[in-house]
Amino acid sequence: MPKRQLLLGIWLLATGLVSFTALILGVLLDAQLAHDAQSRTLLWITVALSPAVLLLTGIWLERKLFTPLRHLQIQCARLAANPDARDDFRPEGWLSHLNTDFSRLREGWRNDRAQLETAREAGARDAARIRHELEAVLEVLEVPLLLCDRHQRVLMLNPAAKAFFSDHPALGLGRHLQQLLPLPNLADTLKKLPTDGSPRQLLLHHDERWLRCDLRRVRANQGEALLTLSDTTEIHASHQRWRQPLAKLLPQLRGHTASLTTTAEALSGSPENIELRNRLEQAMHEESQTMGELIDQLSRVLESLQLDQTCLSDTWSGDLTAALSDLCEQQQIQITPIGIPAWFRADSPTLLVMLETLLPTLGQACQQQVFEIEFCLGNKRVYLDLIWAGKPVSQQQLDRWRELQLSEQPLAPRISDVLSQHNSDWWCLPDHDREHARLRIPLPATDRYAEPDRTTEPRPEFHDFSIAELPPPDSELGNCLLSQLEMVVFDTETTGLKLREGDRVISIGACRILNGRLLANEQFDQLVNPQRDIPAASTAIHGLQDVDVQGAPPIAVVLPRFHSYVGQAVLVAHNAAFDLLAIDQPARESGLSFDMPVLDTLLLSRAIDPDLDTHGLDALSERFQISFPAGTRHTALGDARVTAELLLNLLPRLEARGITTLQQALDFQASAETVQVG
Repeated sequence: MPKRQLLLGIWLLATGLVSFTALILGVLLDAQLAHDAQSRTLLWITVALSPAVLLLTGIWLERKLFTPLRHLQIQCARLAANPDARDDFRPEGWLSHLNTDFSRLREGWRNDRAQLETAREAGARDAARIRHELEAVLEVLEVPLLLCDRHQRVLMLNPAAKAFFSDHPALGLGRHLQQLLPLPNLADTLKKLPTDGSPRQLLLHHDERWLRCDLRRVRANQGEALLTLSDTTEIHASHQRWRQPLAKLLPQLRGHTASLTTTAEALSGSPENIELRNRLEQAMHEESQTMGELIDQLSRVLESLQLDQTCLSDTWSGDLTAALSDLCEQQQIQITPIGIPAWFRADSPTLLVMLETLLPTLGQACQQQVFEIEFCLGNKRVYLDLIWAGKPVSQQQLDRWRELQLSEQPLAPRISDVLSQHNSDWWCLPDHDREHARLRIPLPATDRYAEPDRTTEPRPEFHDFSIAELPPPDSELGNCLLSQLEMVVFDTETTGLKLREGDRVISIGACRILNGRLLANEQFDQLVNPQRDIPAASTAIHGLQDVDVQGAPPIAVVLPRFHSYVGQAVLVAHNAAFDLLAIDQPARESGLSFDMPVLDTLLLSRAIDPDLDTHGLDALSERFQISFPAGTRHTALGDARVTAELLLNLLPRLEARGITTLQQALDFQASAETVQVG
């Protein structure tokens, strides 16, 4: 159907030509009928009637045919993208007789789709149950875990892996493992993994960390490999702390043992020589004393190994207090937390056992069963304070309690060992009101402050095994199906629209589409310091002010991270020419190149519906019933998400036109009109 503007222009032109022709004919005929008033009146009525009829005919056709056809086209586009689209554009005018048949087709389509959905749900019920159980296990598993296909693309990861690579922009489903760990020995080992499932171990050095990696081939038809990771940097440092004293002590022990053995043999062979016997006995005594001292040093090394500081981890005081309250409840000791919760570093299980051992003894000495516990921030320390009503305990009493063992097992650690493990001591002091006392135990601080996030995502994106069925990464990209592509949909906000005259990026937002699905949790959202003022006219659009970006990194820092996030994906944007222009110049200055294929939803929409008037993001989101969450319009991430949903709505319409591959889509969008930007 031609564009409305074209039809309107043809109609107005025809009306003007008819009016002009009728006017000329009227003037000519009027000259011949100068003395016949009745004929002249009839003539001018006829002259005026012709353009009036044409004008009314155009209005009538617009209402009865052209407007219903445009509405029918919009409704068909909605249904092609989403069978559940609302039907507010029903057939009208001369097409109103199609309403019954159109409704029957629509309802039949929806009923068939509902039946297919019911059948799919029935067939997938067991698979869904297994998936939920798998996700539940992955959520609580503390070991970072990655599952890769034979092309080393990530099929599955767990929250521990997300936390392990929390600052890495290339983490995500479908991303290549070499983008996370660019280590040749890891890639070679993955290729040579045995097919019987036997494990292989690697020690990897990456980003100043020592990583232990366990790999094994999963017995599946896609050649998947399972990787588990652990950070052994602290363990390596700990080994160095005890290997050095052992390397010094053991040779000395061997030497003194050999000397003692030689002396004992000589002593047994000379019982008659009293002087020699005395000298040998003196030597044995000295060697025995030296060996005793060395053995004592060795025992201290072993004790320090038993309670090593590598066991310390970030601990939330609320979690420790809740666990301690449960333990002390059996001993009828009440623990009440007060003050502001805090993070600290501790060997939580050992610290809990120490407090569980200490509190009954402290309660008996103070004749108290009710205690308060408070965590106070100090200078690089966090003070754990046990508070009770009464007087402080003497330092002599505390020194005796330091020798209390945490259990009756042999070689069980003492309270002093736990304090040493935390590089700590304790003391007792009166409270400010002089009616309470507190036992203070300093603990190592950490740089964490925010309360732990207790919320869990309802449908976390932990795995997508269909990634293994995608074409290999080295396949000809243009021949890949659109439904199988990895795409990064992005948007930028800038200081203005004149990019060639100095306007700069102030925000980049992006999200990923993989295997025809929008991965809601894998996003890129970063403010950028443009190092220039943001005009008030631009702030009125996107709401960003100078103070909002003052502490943000510059574009030279942000673009490499965004480039790593994009990887080898296809870029998608709405009016992509503008957003590409915004990042192209600073990318070239940073030695980067965004030379991957680009799909433009604006051009695709124009190519699909060339006769529709507007193809702006607001108009298209309204046309396809895509809503902006409150406050997200004209934000980079908000616009990128809506653009991604728009693309997913356009894909079925492209497929209906036989456009299924990337190259076909690029050729198709090239047929649309382009505009000059920047």
